[in-house]
Amino acid sequence: MDAFQNHYPENVSHCYGCGSHNTHGHQIKTVWEGDETVTRFQPKPFHTSVPGFAYGGLIASLIDCHSTGTAAAAMYRQAGRDLDSLPPFRFVTGSLHVDFLKPTPLVELEIRGTVKEIKGRKVVVETTVFAGGVATARGEVVAVQMPESFGQP
Repeated sequence: MDAFQNHYPENVSHCYGCGSHNTHGHQIKTVWEGDETVTRFQPKPFHTSVPGFAYGGLIASLIDCHSTGTAAAAMYRQAGRDLDSLPPFRFVTGSLHVDFLKPTPLVELEIRGTVKEIKGRKVVVETTVFAGGVATARGEVVAVQMPESFGQP
């Protein structure tokens, strides 16, 4: 699987949700499936809100990082560039809105994203979390492209 996050530059690979250099983080991996992006994530027992269910902060962070990764991949796709080409497209969250539709059980989650809009340095992504094929949360992220100097010493 050639996940988007495998191509993040070293200086921006520390994010709790998607950074490969954060050993305590989620380290999500996102790929294209047609025009949608997909991440699969298995919550751990310590992600519990009440027994058997994930806490809302986990769900929000999965939506957040899945969406910013989707934004970067969408910009590369729009530009006709490889994911590891320079300068890198990297995004931060300008806005995060989450609707919790149902309690999310501690089963493998499927997170699916769709690009709603690309406008300049802004990408709007709609992301849905599924547990056992049932939508449990939906979010919208306005992702803003980082300047090239962001994350530099």
